[in-house]
Amino acid sequence: MNTAVSYLRVSTAKQGKSGLGLEAQREAIARVISDKGGILVKEYIEVESGAKDARTELNRAIDYVKKTGALLVIAKLDRISRRVSFIAGLMERGIKFAVAEMPSATEFQIHIYAALAQEERRLISERTKAALAAAKRRGTVLGKNGAILARQNIEAANSFASGVKDILVDLRDSGMSYREIAADMNDRGILSYTGGKWHGETVKQAYLRCI
Repeated sequence: MNTAVSYLRVSTAKQGKSGLGLEAQREAIARVISDKGGILVKEYIEVESGAKDARTELNRAIDYVKKTGALLVIAKLDRISRRVSFIAGLMERGIKFAVAEMPSATEFQIHIYAALAQEERRLISERTKAALAAAKRRGTVLGKNGAILARQNIEAANSFASGVKDILVDLRDSGMSYREIAADMNDRGILSYTGGKWHGETVKQAYLRCI
């Protein structure tokens, strides 16, 4: 590899202005480029939610890579997208990219990783729908009152996640896995949203509410 471009993404303007998360991404990317003996020629920074694939800076980075043959380097796979179809589309278009959190991964392994992550999100959604359906069968009212309660629960969960956002983002950006973060949070004596211990999945859900 001779030349490389980096793509960094944060989800909020506050994170972008403060540099929160950007430096950790930048350091991780720099290590990969150095290990590969490459030279960073351009850096693209985006302030946008990971749920959206239409991103101006990402498109500019992709266009540059297509024109020059440079390698696109990102800190984590979800910095590009949370959808396997989008990531697979990049591969099909011949866009070469490397992920700092798994620098030795092949394109096949990256595809599998993305597919597993997307499937996990789908299963969580299905379990939520199944739980609501079961509650309805038991006679629980899921109309207006249910919708209000659901909204209140979401707001409460978002508020809690906001309170621990800085810790979760910093730990995740440092390269820790969800399980490692859960252990760290438990060691600190910080209770989860339910008032109990943290687990990998509870960390993941809180983290995704933050970014």
